[in-house]
Amino acid sequence: MLRRRRGPLLLVAAAGAAAAAAPAVSPSEEGRRGAPSVLHGVARSSRAVYTIGFVVVDYKYSLRGLAHGSADYRDKRSEVHLRSAKRLLKLCEANRGFYVKAGQFVSSLRQVPKEYSSTLSCLQDQATPCNFQDIKTVLEQKFGNDLHSIFLDFDEHPIAAASIAQVHRGRLKNKQEVAVKVQYPGLEQRMKIDIMTMSFLSKSVSWIFPDYRFEKLLTEFERTMSMELDFTQEAKNSERTASCFRKNNVVKVPQVFWELTSKEVLTMEFCSGYKVDNLDSLRKSDISPRKVAEALIQLFGEMIFVHGFVHGDPHPGNILVSPQGQGRFSLVLLDHGIYKELDQKFRLNYCQLWKALILLDSQKIMELGEQFGVGKYAKYFPVLFTGRTIESKSILGTQMSIEERMRLKQDLNSLGMDDISSFMESLPPDFLTILRTDGLLRSILGNLGAPRHVRLLTYAKCAIHGLEEQSKLQSGPIKRTILQVKISISYLHVRILIELAGFLMQVNDLSQKVMSRFRRMLQKTS
Repeated sequence: MLRRRRGPLLLVAAAGAAAAAAPAVSPSEEGRRGAPSVLHGVARSSRAVYTIGFVVVDYKYSLRGLAHGSADYRDKRSEVHLRSAKRLLKLCEANRGFYVKAGQFVSSLRQVPKEYSSTLSCLQDQATPCNFQDIKTVLEQKFGNDLHSIFLDFDEHPIAAASIAQVHRGRLKNKQEVAVKVQYPGLEQRMKIDIMTMSFLSKSVSWIFPDYRFEKLLTEFERTMSMELDFTQEAKNSERTASCFRKNNVVKVPQVFWELTSKEVLTMEFCSGYKVDNLDSLRKSDISPRKVAEALIQLFGEMIFVHGFVHGDPHPGNILVSPQGQGRFSLVLLDHGIYKELDQKFRLNYCQLWKALILLDSQKIMELGEQFGVGKYAKYFPVLFTGRTIESKSILGTQMSIEERMRLKQDLNSLGMDDISSFMESLPPDFLTILRTDGLLRSILGNLGAPRHVRLLTYAKCAIHGLEEQSKLQSGPIKRTILQVKISISYLHVRILIELAGFLMQVNDLSQKVMSRFRRMLQKTS
């Protein structure tokens, strides 16, 4: 056993020396160098190995000798989670680029401990702009012309900067205002090095902790990064999304200018607006945050349940609210680099899952768990999606009772790392996208102050709509008619339950407001 541990510890010590001596390099400096140097690649990798090594040692020795599931074990584990999350945050800030993207990816997953998601969430807004000279070089190399021959105006200062690209505002010769997204130089080679390092670290950790099996997350991250680096694919995704919502007057997708678009450069129509969760700006424009929340969740509900083509990165910076006057608005959807086309069987099963969640059909939920390949872990689907246990009989959208919370807490405390890993490994890839997207949306809805039932009821309606649309595609007039009748009856049943739940929750909200006002009156009187 001692020999087994010595290898990683020696590796950590050697990497630590290299990492300590390696300075962080900004995107601007890397851009001027062209492709990242071998020394810089080694420095980034060494820094990562050094950090992960310390994290592994901390977990291994801090939890040693503590009984699994005991109060001492849980308290100590929470402390180690927080220390490790802070170390990873420093690593992401030092290495930048794909490490920031990895940190953003992890922070948006609801399956990771809250210490990680809360600590790493600050990475969503972190980015260091690249030197404009490097951006200008990329543009002129791609289009073979001087900038002034293409643009009437081009602002050297970026209006937005992310970990892999930045956006500049410009004006074409025909006075059309555009947003030009330019990729930082040398990213493709750097991604290969970073992914290789992350893969090595993942395998090393799984060797030390056999219960750790999160390779699927790394595979999904690599897939999304490869998609993000191809701006022509992003342009195609945006046009497909625009086509899906062409009849929706609230949704706006910027037009793509293909003659000024390549793998590294994307030129789009410039659209103005506020971040979707900017409450001050919404109120100044007399726009209801509740209506924005309803429009947002309706948009993504249709994406998931009806079209099966899902935007995978809906953080506030990628969704703008554009005022249209008199309290009206449009939602501008940006950054179409990460999309997931859901498998048709998965989409229909996911629609069925939400129908079962609304009907409190525990038997159907467990059956669908077998379809999704998660087996006994399907009992946690209601907790993940609706905040209720599978045995719950409470009104949709209300909080769990004290007894339910206690039972759930005891159940979750009995889970080990092997249970969590098994659950994550057994989930279909489509589910990982759904969970990440839903996690980001729930955060935005919370910032907008939307009641919990807004999301639940909208998803339920979209799920029924998704099943209804599928029945129309069945071949044969007789079969199609029979299926249409069956699904119409089912739709009516669930619709009545949804509307009843919505009415009860409105009554519940009203009673809470009345009670709150009554308490304030009593306090003033006393």
